[in-house]
Parts: sequence; structure tokens; C-alpha cells
Amino acid sequence: MTRQTHPRARRAIAGPAALLFAAALLGSAAAVAQNASATPPSNEQREIDALLGQLQAVQAQLRELAEQNRALLQRQVELERRMAAAAPPAPASGTPMSVPPASAAPVSAAAAPTGSGEGPFSNVKLWGYGEVYYTRPTHDLENTQADLARAVFGIGYTFDERTEFNSEFEVEHAVASASDPGEFEVEQFYIDRQLGEAAALRAGVFLMPFGFLNEHHEPTNFYGVQRNFVETLIIPSTWREGGFNLHGDTSIGLAWNVGLTTGFDLSKWNFAPEFPLYTTALNLEDNNSAPLQASHQEMALANAQHLSQYAAIGYFGIPGLTLGGAVSTGDAVKVPAPPNAPIPGNQRVTLWEGHARWMPGRFDLAAIYAHGSISNLAVANASNPGSPNPIPSEFYGYYLQGAYTAWEQGEYRLAPFVRWERYDLGARFEGSAGPSVPSGRVPVSANPGDYGYWPIDRDRVWTVGTNFYVTPHVVFKADYQWFELNSGFTRFDLGLGLAF
Repeated sequence: MTRQTHPRARRAIAGPAALLFAAALLGSAAAVAQNASATPPSNEQREIDALLGQLQAVQAQLRELAEQNRALLQRQVELERRMAAAAPPAPASGTPMSVPPASAAPVSAAAAPTGSGEGPFSNVKLWGYGEVYYTRPTHDLENTQADLARAVFGIGYTFDERTEFNSEFEVEHAVASASDPGEFEVEQFYIDRQLGEAAALRAGVFLMPFGFLNEHHEPTNFYGVQRNFVETLIIPSTWREGGFNLHGDTSIGLAWNVGLTTGFDLSKWNFAPEFPLYTTALNLEDNNSAPLQASHQEMALANAQHLSQYAAIGYFGIPGLTLGGAVSTGDAVKVPAPPNAPIPGNQRVTLWEGHARWMPGRFDLAAIYAHGSISNLAVANASNPGSPNPIPSEFYGYYLQGAYTAWEQGEYRLAPFVRWERYDLGARFEGSAGPSVPSGRVPVSANPGDYGYWPIDRDRVWTVGTNFYVTPHVVFKADYQWFELNSGFTRFDLGLGLAF
């Protein structure tokens, strides 16, 4: 994308040029007056001499103002240069996003500051994003829903050229209260300190650098009304932890990120749910039913007895190509056990992923594989025989996705896509043969007459749809998702997303 000059900079550029032009005109007028002064002195000549003096004084003032304006312009350009250096790369033409290095600040943090120059808000940054869903299951029309899925607002502050603060605050499902389904949460809250040209320190609550979406999950950044299942069920986006990391990148396009963070908590695992944890595709993503969704702590009075370590690497050195991978591992808070039958050893949670993206011309091709494991679960699962929800020892998912910019005019852009993905939330179990669920139609909630089938914890999903951008910051979406095993989840979706 061609870099455009900021409107304030355009105004600053026009200022000195106009002043110098006015000074030149006054200089010409002064020259005319000097030529006229060659005639013998008279009352008219004395008036011309007085006017000449005034013109010369005004000319000197205009030149001084032009120099001051030029200095202001240079300061504006320097401030924009620093902003550009701190911000992630601009989106590439013909693609919904350009993934920055794992070391970069969140995409949303690239929003322009609310002020410029000196002033109380000159170092403040504001940004935000949100999305609205309409989802219509093709088999169970009574479960059709519309939802303000999330509204997120961010605020940042630049202390100096090496130190900045970023934060994001999210409201989910429009209303957050004890009797409503919504939540209010702090999604990010951290300090970045640049240590040198190639490394920075981050401390606080931050997003984990896994996959395509976890750090860059604004609705303008992905295809489809909702986020894919691999990066919500296996990688528990939006996945945030408390801790610190070191991150940086090199001149050859290699980015790295290593950190020490809070970990997972298995002590609250629900082995005996009375009803299914989810009954629709929308519930599947939202109800914390996947292993790491159910056990990550979101820095809410997080148990920090055990810490996790992670490392991520990405390569962006070839235009149009993105390669990356990450791994996290650490002991979790253990499943409770009776005092007379303690569980020996620790239960370690490990997640790793690899992803690739290639954008030749109008095409956008992507793939990801993610795999998770939890060790030492035999005793915990065996202590809960017949559970419909044992803890899996392994779970995984992957997808292949292709998109194409079919039409583009100005800021309008139409990009149809297709995605095939597979997820398995219980690929292997220790101490259990797997979920023990009832067959046939059974009550799926406490509401009288609400019957359905207990869902299968794995599936293969086709998604076909399109993103229509009216600007790079506003997108309308439509898609159709077909589920092979949980056929009742098949649905048609509409969505609106924005980011600024």
C-alpha cells in the first residue's frame, strides 16, 4: 500500500510555501517601489519610501514565519517517522491483513495518535474494533441468533521513544451483568521497553504469539463471519497470559519472541456436566468447551504456582510469504484428588503450532496445524468413570484456506474464499475410553422440551463465503458452514466488522 502523507503534514507543507510565495510577491513590490524612487523626491516619493519600509518589514516577518513553519514541519515528519517505526506494517493490497512479526505491537496499536505536537494528549493512542453476527442453523431454525459479539476499545500512551503502554478493554454480547451472557474483560495491559535495535522487553498481560489470529484477531483481518475453529478450539484465541517476554526481529525478516507466563488450571475441570457444554456451532466457540479454553486463567486471580515458557519464531523476508511456529509448555494446576489418594507427578500442558501463508498476486493461501497435549491424566480420568467430559491427553486441528480478490475498485474489494478444517478435541485419553454420552435425543438444557443430540467432540468443516470491504476498516461478510459429523451445526452466517 502506498504510504500517504498525514493531513496535518499536508497542511504544514502548504504553510511555508505560501509564506515564501507571499514574501516573494512583497519583494517584487519593493523592487518596483525602489525603481520608482529614482525620480526627484516629492511628497509622493516620501509616501513611497514609507511604504517601501513597511513592505520590507512585513517581508522579514514572513520569512521568519516561514522558517518557524519549516521547523514545525520537520518536527511533524520526525514524529510520523517514529510512529511508523513503532507501528506494524500496513495491510498489503489484495489481502485482508499483512501479518506483522511476533515482536510487533498489536495491529490495533497502529492507530494514529489523538493529538500531534505538544499538548496533554499528544502521546495518547486510541483504537478499537467490533463485530456483529447473524447466524442461522439450517436444521434448527429456532436457534437462529443475532449478537453484538464484541466491542473492544484500546488506549495506549507513549512515554518516550523507547517506552510505551498498550491496553484493550472488551465487552462481549452487548450486556455484561450477573444475569446476562455478556462479559467485560481486560484483554491486554502491558508495557513495552525497547532495549536496543533488535530487542524489546514486554511485561504485563499480553496476547500469546501463536497462529495467525491470536495477536491479530480484528474482524478485518480474517475471512469468514467468525474465527476458524482451529484457532479458537485448539489455540484458545483470544489467548492472553500475564508475564514478560523478550521479542525482536532482524534485518533479514526473522522475528522471535520468548517469554515466561502464567499457565493453565485443571482444578476446575467439569467432569460431570448435566447437559452438553454446547449445542450449536456458536456455542462451540463461545462456551469454553475446548481443553485450553476451559483451563486458561485470563489473569483473573491466576494461580501462579507453576509458570509456563514459550518461544515463537516467524519469517517475513520474502514478499508475500509468511512462515511461523510457536511452542508453549508448563505444569498446570492439578486436578483435585482425595488426601488419601494423591495424584503423583505434575500435569504438563504443551501446545505447538506451525503456519504458512502465501499471497501471489490476487490469491491468498494459508494453512495451519496445531497440536496440544496434557500429561499424567490416567488417575484423574479413572477417578471419574463414565464421565461425558474426561480431560483429553491429546487434541489437534488444522485447516487449508484459499481466497481470491475477485473485484477491486478504489477502497471497495470483494474477496470470496473457501476453507476446509478438521478439529479433534479428544484424539487420545488416558484412564478413560473417551466421553460416555447418551445416545438419541436427550434433554440438552434445563428448559422444558429442549431436546437434542449430545455433540461429537470432533468434526470436519467446509466454509464457503466472501468478505466485502467498503474500506480497509469496514467489512461485510457472508458464509455457509457445513459440518460432516455434527450436521445440526450446519449454518448460514452474516456479519459486520470494523476496526480503527
